[in-house]
Amino acid sequence: MAADGYWVFGYGSLLWNPGFPVAETRPARLIGWHRSFCMSSIHHRGTDAHPGLVLALDAQPDAHCDGLALRVDGAHAAETLTYLRDRELISSAYIETWQSAEFHDGGQAKMLTYVINRDHAQYLGGLSLERQARIIAGAVGGRGPNDEYLYNTAAHLTDIGLADPDLDWLVARVRMIAEV
Repeated sequence: MAADGYWVFGYGSLLWNPGFPVAETRPARLIGWHRSFCMSSIHHRGTDAHPGLVLALDAQPDAHCDGLALRVDGAHAAETLTYLRDRELISSAYIETWQSAEFHDGGQAKMLTYVINRDHAQYLGGLSLERQARIIAGAVGGRGPNDEYLYNTAAHLTDIGLADPDLDWLVARVRMIAEV
C-alpha cells in the first residue's frame, strides 16, 4: 500500500455504496475475471435458512469485468482497509487480492480487489440466470432484500455507462417473478 493511497476495484455494491471516502473514481477493466452472482449470501442479502446471492469476481481467462476504480487517499488508507476487510471478509468467501486493472481512459494500476474463493462453501458458480433470478427474488438479509442489491447495482452500472447484459436480464426477470 502506497503512502499516497491506493485504488479499490468496485464491481458490485462498492459502486453505489462504497462506505469509505473516495478521492476519485475512474472506469476500469479487470481482465480474466467476470462479474457473477456466484456467492451465496447468508449475512447481507440472505440468511442461513434462506440464502441470497451476491456478486463476486469469478476467474475466467477469456472474460473481463468493467467497473470503477475507487481511489483511497493516504489519509484514509488504513481505516478504509480495516473497513473493507470487516465488510468483505465477513465469511472468508472472498479473497483479498491485488489485481492489475486498465483504466478506460488509458494506463493501469494495481487495485485492491475482492474475488471469490472457489473452494469456499458459499461458492455457487454455474447457476443458470433463471435460478439466480429465483433466488434473488425471494431472499432478504441483514442489509435488506436481495433484489434491492441487484436493482441498485444494475442501475448504477447503467448510469455510469457500464451496463451488464446479464444483470439487465436478471432485473427484468426478478421483476416478473415479483409480479406473480
